[in-house]
Amino acid sequence: MVLAEWRKLRLPIDEPIIIAVSGGADSTALFLALDELKRSNKISAKLFAAHLDHGLRPTSKKDAAWVTQLAKRLGHSAVVSHAKVREIADAKKDNLEQVARKLRYDFLERTAKRKKARFVLTGHTMDDQAETVLLRLMRGSAALGLGGINGIRPLSGEIRLVRPLLWARRADTENYCREQRQEFLLDEMNTDETYARVKVRKQLLPLMESFNARVVEAISRSATLLREDSNELYENATALLKKAVSQNNADASKTKQPSLDVQVLSAAPSGLRRRALRQWIKDARGDARRLEMVHLVAVEGLLEGTAGGRVVELPGGARVRRLRGKLEVESGQVPQKFSKVPRRRGKTN
Repeated sequence: MVLAEWRKLRLPIDEPIIIAVSGGADSTALFLALDELKRSNKISAKLFAAHLDHGLRPTSKKDAAWVTQLAKRLGHSAVVSHAKVREIADAKKDNLEQVARKLRYDFLERTAKRKKARFVLTGHTMDDQAETVLLRLMRGSAALGLGGINGIRPLSGEIRLVRPLLWARRADTENYCREQRQEFLLDEMNTDETYARVKVRKQLLPLMESFNARVVEAISRSATLLREDSNELYENATALLKKAVSQNNADASKTKQPSLDVQVLSAAPSGLRRRALRQWIKDARGDARRLEMVHLVAVEGLLEGTAGGRVVELPGGARVRRLRGKLEVESGQVPQKFSKVPRRRGKTN
């Protein structure tokens, strides 16, 4: 199945590949499967096991050493780095899980560049997909978020992040490790129900399975359909942005992002307009973190009427202003601590 997914994703068989290996069953199974493909001459890629020690647990250094030994035993190289995630999160007053995720992907990106690899692989499974969709559903995400985890997406420049195990269940990866007589690590944080994802895994999904034993597969199927619809909407939103920007070619805005024509946006359907505004703001900020539907609705409200001088403040210090029939965005600074609900302020004229 891994080889079939490899071909489906059109991955190269002879380029360096970075594999994110935490030591858990999912990433260990992925590493073992790729090693098996290489030993059977199905691929000739050079494999690198990449492991970031987040420093969140007393055993984290032992985990890093375990991954290094596993790679050595299989005849591959390991790249290990360390990060003080909790200290960084406290200093930024940011969410611990979000900081850990960002540092992990930054590390994987750096590793890929050092090893001249275009692909970084992670061991996300169908269970991760279902958990992600449910968490986003409870946050009120739109179709873009409910599309869940992409099998392949850009990480940086030409580097792609690939999830070749989204067809597999977590139990499949555990069973594969046992068949290969390979132990895997157990992270005690994965049983800590103070984390929302763990609570979904331990409480919500078992309850849902009492209604439908194959609910994980059902959620994953819905995510795929929503993602396909979302991709089509993205293309149309990109075209709308180009049209809105084209009205302002002579614009001398001080912001990095070009301003948008209010009339062009107002004439577009709401769903398409919000998707375009989200992409526009994301490009200005560099990411879409903490940008929720409530913020997009507030920005959309600036299109109403004829009054200028109004401002919507967004997470991270970003703001969108309506001025002389245009919307302008200022990207803001590195986030401190923000209100969850955007504020509108300014005069009417």
